[in-house]
Amino acid sequence: MTDMIENKAAEQDAGLAFAGFMRAFDAYKATNEDRLAQLETRRGTDVVTEEKLSRIDAALDAAQRRMDDLAVKARRPALGIETGVVQDRNVAEHKTAFDAYLRGGEAGGLRALEAKAMEGKALSAGSGPDGGFLVPVPAEREILRRMSSGSPLRALATVRETSTATFKKAYSVTGPAAGWAAETAARPQTNSPVLADLSFPTMELYAMPSATQTVLDDAAVDLEQWLAEEIETVFAEQESAAFVNGDGTTRPQGFMTPPKVANGTWSWGRIGYLATGVAGAFPAANASDVLVDLVYALKAGYRQNAAFSMSRRTQAAVRKLKSTTGEYLWQPPAGVGQPATLMNFPVVELEDMPEIGADSFSIAFADFRRSYLIVDRTGVRVLRDPYSAKPYVLFYVTKRVGGGVQDFEAIKLLRFGVA
Repeated sequence: MTDMIENKAAEQDAGLAFAGFMRAFDAYKATNEDRLAQLETRRGTDVVTEEKLSRIDAALDAAQRRMDDLAVKARRPALGIETGVVQDRNVAEHKTAFDAYLRGGEAGGLRALEAKAMEGKALSAGSGPDGGFLVPVPAEREILRRMSSGSPLRALATVRETSTATFKKAYSVTGPAAGWAAETAARPQTNSPVLADLSFPTMELYAMPSATQTVLDDAAVDLEQWLAEEIETVFAEQESAAFVNGDGTTRPQGFMTPPKVANGTWSWGRIGYLATGVAGAFPAANASDVLVDLVYALKAGYRQNAAFSMSRRTQAAVRKLKSTTGEYLWQPPAGVGQPATLMNFPVVELEDMPEIGADSFSIAFADFRRSYLIVDRTGVRVLRDPYSAKPYVLFYVTKRVGGGVQDFEAIKLLRFGVA
């Protein structure tokens, strides 16, 4: 009941935040029109106008963040509730034993489940070689759902689960072999497909929330929900950064990590890019043309499900751009929980993408579901540590996740450089 009340309040707050956002956007457009008029008549803009535009721009960003946070809160499910799913006896036992472990360090129940699992009679709640115990399955699923809300790329990309340390797949570089033939005609042999062997190792992501023993002894505190709330944000932030710029060695490989080449010389294993023609800026005339070129650099099969990604500050620069007929290319969200659009394509804010600078790759346009793969190794583990930070109890929480580009043709970048 409490969760329902909180979600309802979040929905109402989100509606108010959206109304404030739209008022700020109207003020932004009016002020930007004044700036453009000053450029035409004075060959320069008034400092007061520029400062006002900057303040409104910051207010738009703040309102967008508030809307995003409230939208996430409004649709966040209560931990442990799975609609239409009846928890079986083993899951209930796991939940009870896990709660006893979190509160008092009593591991007997979890070890008993581990022993039963070894006999093939129950789900695995075992400690494994890296220590700790698996959280109950419903809690793990809700943790992943919550992380999807805070990690934009996780919500867009393809996500696979694996029980091994490395997920491997074969990808057809040239597409499936196929051909046309009449009903009674011979079927000539097609060309053999060219396959790429892709590997996605999973890396360990960890967090270490702490609690006092008084909190742990409080029966009114839902410790599974507390644990999820403590780790969801930090896990999502770490994941989001890795999915953009990860090195592929200690973190998942980010989509900005592979070698980049001019789109005219693109080949498999590299990311193609287009240049604005100006170092660290859009061109002074017809700036929107480079975005049009970027959109059509992506093949039609990818383009229909594509989205722009950029940081907030880059988005602030894009807000000023107009089409040749005077319409703003950037449009605000149609409602709470909806993305802003650029040339009718969704805009995904990724704060770890580089700001606009000389030769920076600050805008990506991609079908992320086809271009990027996220691999979750099943199981989120918790190791209780009451000794290292007395009087606090530490909880060493780990999960293993991998990622990388699976289709190098489904993503294009915009480089703010001469070539």
